[in-house]
Amino acid sequence: MQDAFAADRAAFARGRKVGIPEGIPAGTRIAPERRRGRGAGINPTGRFEPFARSLEDDGWDVLDELPAFRTEVQVEAPKTIITRNTSPDISFDRSVNPYRGCEHGCVYCFARPTHAYMGLSAGLDFETKLFAKPNAAQLLERELSKSGYEPRTIAIGTNTDPYQPIEKERGIMRQLLEVLEAAQHPVGIVTKSALVTRDIDILSRMAAKGLVKVAISVTTLDRRLARAMEPRAATPTKRLDAVKALNAAGIPTMVMTAPIIPGLTDHEIERLLEAAAAAGAREAGYVLLRLPLEVSQIFKDWLLRHYPDRYRHVLTLLRSMREGRDYDAEWGKRMRGTGPYAFQIKRRFEIAAGRLGLNETRLKLRTDLFRAPKPEGGVQLALL
Repeated sequence: MQDAFAADRAAFARGRKVGIPEGIPAGTRIAPERRRGRGAGINPTGRFEPFARSLEDDGWDVLDELPAFRTEVQVEAPKTIITRNTSPDISFDRSVNPYRGCEHGCVYCFARPTHAYMGLSAGLDFETKLFAKPNAAQLLERELSKSGYEPRTIAIGTNTDPYQPIEKERGIMRQLLEVLEAAQHPVGIVTKSALVTRDIDILSRMAAKGLVKVAISVTTLDRRLARAMEPRAATPTKRLDAVKALNAAGIPTMVMTAPIIPGLTDHEIERLLEAAAAAGAREAGYVLLRLPLEVSQIFKDWLLRHYPDRYRHVLTLLRSMREGRDYDAEWGKRMRGTGPYAFQIKRRFEIAAGRLGLNETRLKLRTDLFRAPKPEGGVQLALL
């Protein structure tokens, strides 16, 4: 078994066509020139589709004529915008996502499988076939104005990044912030983009009232690794610069060292927290690498392409924290894992955070300032 894997790995490194180990579908690997600047290297058919499609070389060079993957944006018109959840291991019960899919292309993104609900692939489709929700702000205002609405922190950026590149043109996230500021509604933001600093004017006003917290995700300080793993996200340096800028504007900021990848990024835990504290972060958190559904095969293919020498080591460590599996979705385990290695990561994080003065207090956002937006039609309509 080990010899077969070594041969497979060596052949892959030389660029030959080989079988892909560990359940990665054959015929789904995309030529490098077609996926340049992207995270995923495969584009498997969505799991709900009745037929699976794959690319095969029949000797006629047809594959060479296929175009490169380009970013395409379609308009989605949802009827509601606030998503509810009852998960006991996350700190919010509602979220908003202005976009579906994410151009950052983070190869480990746990949200990739959601593209299957659109009849698309969790691979390259997820980072090239995007959906924008231009009516998101209007929907949010309408839902906040409903009778009986009880305000709690709305999380934005929990599924796909609200500040991904297309936000520069679309501006949907800024429109959402304008609605939330007008209603004095608390919001928590998670992003890997320095574009968040564009909205410092709104965020600083909300921060002065205790209505906002921003979490910047920094997975590694290694720029080359970040480029391969998160190809269209901001560089680690720019993310830390964003933490500094937000902190200077009085906006509470935390750093998420998420995900921690055993055998690849876990050696950076202390350095990441030191950089976060130096940039002015007040809180920090982490999540262990999660590989649900299609993400497992996408990450394995990426790891085999970029770090073939660490392939077995990374997966062995990960499975040691997931009871021998690639992923355990059980609440209470999915974010942290179990076992000695997971405990070691937890203690290293806690010790480093304590030494640096991180997480001494946890900011709780205010809800008592909330003022429901006036419904369309004003007072007369509200009386009906």
